[in-house]
Amino acid sequence: MRLPAENDCVWIRLDRLRVFMERVFVALGVPAADAAVCADVLIMADRFGIDTHGINRLKPMYVDPIRRGVQDPVTRLEVVRETATTAVFDGHNGMGQVIARRAMALAIEKAQRHGLGMTAVRNSNHYGIAGYYARMATDAGLIGITGTNARPAVAPTFGVEAMLGTNPLCFGMPSDEPFPFVLDCATSMVQRGAVEIHARRGTPVPPGWVIDAEGRSGAADAQGVLSDLVAGRAALLPLGGAGKEGGGHKGYGYATVVEILSAALQTGSFLHQLAAVEDGRPVPRRNGHFFLAVSVEAFTDGVSLRRTVGDILRQLRASRRAPGCERIYTAGEEEHEAAVERERTGVPLSPSLQREVLALAADLGLPDAEVPFSPRPRPASAG
Repeated sequence: MRLPAENDCVWIRLDRLRVFMERVFVALGVPAADAAVCADVLIMADRFGIDTHGINRLKPMYVDPIRRGVQDPVTRLEVVRETATTAVFDGHNGMGQVIARRAMALAIEKAQRHGLGMTAVRNSNHYGIAGYYARMATDAGLIGITGTNARPAVAPTFGVEAMLGTNPLCFGMPSDEPFPFVLDCATSMVQRGAVEIHARRGTPVPPGWVIDAEGRSGAADAQGVLSDLVAGRAALLPLGGAGKEGGGHKGYGYATVVEILSAALQTGSFLHQLAAVEDGRPVPRRNGHFFLAVSVEAFTDGVSLRRTVGDILRQLRASRRAPGCERIYTAGEEEHEAAVERERTGVPLSPSLQREVLALAADLGLPDAEVPFSPRPRPASAG
């Protein structure tokens, strides 16, 4: 089987890519129903053009930890505390997507009964894009909020040591448009996955993303940055950048909010306890998450809320544009347009990612028929 050359890019149909990821999870010992959930979360990222959290993350965030024995492919989810409107889960080091989907489903169920529902999780793993769980709520006509802590990667304002995770905070509101308002943002300038994308492409990390031990934040070699992040010689900057001039203290503050809500409510791990390494050996991540669902009907009728949300979004997009700018977007709009396009064209796989997929399939003994592409150049159309 010929490996792809450096200039060969392939575009893969969403359904083929999803089936491949599902087969990989099953080959790793994830039960079939749970494998479908994990693949569903990853393929949503690829479908929405969030390339940092789809097939790009399959090997480093899920395959490798399972094969190293530091993540359990079989999820044993336990409710350790519960009230009519709240619950605390212990994920016991299972699959983050499976844990998170169940936790948000319970928050939604409680909100539908009582107006509000909130759940908190400890001892979980990477749960994929936060927007997946917010969209679970908006699909049910509810408001959804979620966040998660993560391995240390972000320095506090005026610091250079990686202390906080990229700690996304996500809000989803239903609207009368073809898509909900979903704001899914890291509280850092970028996620680690964005640096990984630059490393795959061989392009430098832009200035203002990373700070080194001497406080410098200029452009840097992406592969070197990844190594420095692991070794503690560099850190990502909080949203707003270094110092207070660009508002970096605000990103730092929101990251801390997510850290607290992902650890304190559930008596979970935080900061360096999430490093996934002890004495030079890999250990479980022990991530925490939180999920909040709000019944619209507890406040107003659903039609009225969706119309108001839609009016706000439309008026924002119709406001005066800056010179040279063609459009103003609102959260969720670009993802919707990416999904429409990728339903037609498929998902792009870079040459390095193709090689990773081929090696992964061979290593797990998956038959050639389950590899989502033929190892040859393809045009930018569904494959």
